[in-house]
Amino acid sequence: MAKEEGAAIELRQRKKPKSSEYKESAKEKKIDDTAVPERAPKHVLLQRFAKIFIGCLAAVTSGMMYALYLSAYHERKFWFSNRQELEREITFQGDSAIYYSYYKDMLKAPSFERGVYELTHNNKTVSLKTINAVQQMSLYPELIASVLYQATGSNEIIEPVYFYIGIVFGLQGIYVTALFVTSWLMSGTWLAGMLTVAWFIINRVDTTRIEYSIPLRENWALPYFACQVAALTGYLKSNLNTYGERFCYLLMSASTYTFMMMWEYSHYLLFLQAISLFLLGSFSLEQSDKVHEVYKIYIFSLFLGYLLQFENSAFLVSPLLSLVVALVLVKCLQLNVKKGTFVAKIMKVINFYLVCTLTVTLNIIMKTFVPHKENGYMLKFLEVKFGLNMTKNFTMNWLLCQKSLQAPSQDFFLRLTQSSLLPFYILVLIICFLSIMQVIFRRINDKSLKKTVTLEDGQIGERPEIIYHVIHTILLGSLAMVIEGLKYLWTPYMCMLAASGVCSPELWTTLFKWFRLRTIHPILLALILSMAVPTIIGLSLWKEFFPRLMTELTELQEFYDPDTVELMTWIKRQAPVAAVFAGSPQLMGVIKLCTGWMVTSLPLYNDDDLLKRNENVDCEEGDKLIYSKYGRFCHEVKINYSPYVNYFTRVYWNRSYFVYKINTVISFQS
Repeated sequence: MAKEEGAAIELRQRKKPKSSEYKESAKEKKIDDTAVPERAPKHVLLQRFAKIFIGCLAAVTSGMMYALYLSAYHERKFWFSNRQELEREITFQGDSAIYYSYYKDMLKAPSFERGVYELTHNNKTVSLKTINAVQQMSLYPELIASVLYQATGSNEIIEPVYFYIGIVFGLQGIYVTALFVTSWLMSGTWLAGMLTVAWFIINRVDTTRIEYSIPLRENWALPYFACQVAALTGYLKSNLNTYGERFCYLLMSASTYTFMMMWEYSHYLLFLQAISLFLLGSFSLEQSDKVHEVYKIYIFSLFLGYLLQFENSAFLVSPLLSLVVALVLVKCLQLNVKKGTFVAKIMKVINFYLVCTLTVTLNIIMKTFVPHKENGYMLKFLEVKFGLNMTKNFTMNWLLCQKSLQAPSQDFFLRLTQSSLLPFYILVLIICFLSIMQVIFRRINDKSLKKTVTLEDGQIGERPEIIYHVIHTILLGSLAMVIEGLKYLWTPYMCMLAASGVCSPELWTTLFKWFRLRTIHPILLALILSMAVPTIIGLSLWKEFFPRLMTELTELQEFYDPDTVELMTWIKRQAPVAAVFAGSPQLMGVIKLCTGWMVTSLPLYNDDDLLKRNENVDCEEGDKLIYSKYGRFCHEVKINYSPYVNYFTRVYWNRSYFVYKINTVISFQS
């Protein structure tokens, strides 16, 4: 009995840990049952390595060649190496001249700290006004360039202007490389990257403004945005491993923040990107965790930007911040509901409504309680542009007359059609959009979708990175149809999407699945077309446009503006030290750069006070009429029409410019 009782006790003691042991054994069994990917054969690994190596080499080579091309073209166009310093600086026009002038000021400063202080408390640019130029004009590129120039000892090797434009051209090479990589990630072949670069360079009149406005903020910022888009594309891919996700996340974080610091309008472009990701998550077409990790990057970048941009209130009233905060709040309030049910669909609609409502509400609250002046004119301009409001305000009407703010001309679409970009872009966009609609319709009907999309499935619309790019390009294209200046954001996207589409076997398989081809296997035909179509496009582009590019490099153009050179020389030699110049904003930028004299206005559109000053001083510049609310006032001053002759004395003139001094003692003689 004692033995039996002891055995029973031992049996009960053994039964106690049975549940935990069972869980552990079940977990081990689950791990054992999980399919461990077999190691690929050596020849397959070598093939993959060769493919990646050749693709990376082609991407880097494309970027370097484009940077060298820009440098050679710039030298041929402006004959830069044979110009004097004054003649070189005149090639920087408008706001480009202002940015480069601050780069010169930083190099002249006795120390970096002193130079930054003078820029943040600048009272030598605009008369009767002290401005924080670093905050107002996003001068971090000039600060970085000046530090690099002095820290690397380049002042003993290269002139400051060559160092400055060399950095910008190098960034353009990175821009092209990032577009190459993005197209490669979307299509799976580096042939798409080559086609992207070819279309980008051929259509460079509509893809970039680097040729005639080198120091523009967008030329510094967009390369970082392209890197961010490339990292985001890789991050959204479903078949990416853990190390790849971490690398893409880190690259995306760094490039997002840098992009935000380089351009004052960056958060508006990121706002469009956030809308694209929000729509991507709303359709349940990607795991919400990844999308919300991107939202955290936005919040972190906005917070750092606010601090390092001297507590710039533009970041607080940004629609990007309102949207991201609304998305995070709705995520926290979201209920756990079984997917696919009717209640889950209703909750999706409610969440969508809550995000839109909260975004508008938060933005109104922030603008009510946070003092801000930055970009206040933009909403007024958009209201007038879209016909929601009428105004007689001179500044608004003057902005509406600017070519970059008007609708694109027919020549724009004609150029894109001649290079075959527009037709293939429309084809790829239609196929991808219809495939996405098909996927959404299946989800609404609770039809199961595969987690990993294969070539045989013929569903390119199931890939989250494709969905994101389609939504983003539609948003950018819609805005570019209204404002021509935004084509420099949309056209590179067109190059990337069109090239990745025609080189992607999945796109052709999707198309052939719809037509249900039986005569030939759709996958085989898709593989053939994904190689043949881009090859034919490339050969046709080579035959038609390559001779033109070579002609541009061999042709020596001559840019010479003797009237402007004479005006700047006269100001430096004969103008009083305390003189203040008033005129068109474009000319004022050149005067500030070439002479250092104080001006009354600047060619900047993000300050209400400067816009009002432009309204009061815009007049005629040479043979080009600059809009003025005072009618023929400027013309009557030029012909010495009474009584204006009593108020102004002409002190200098040439074929293009007339300089008048305001009389301190007014004579009333006729």
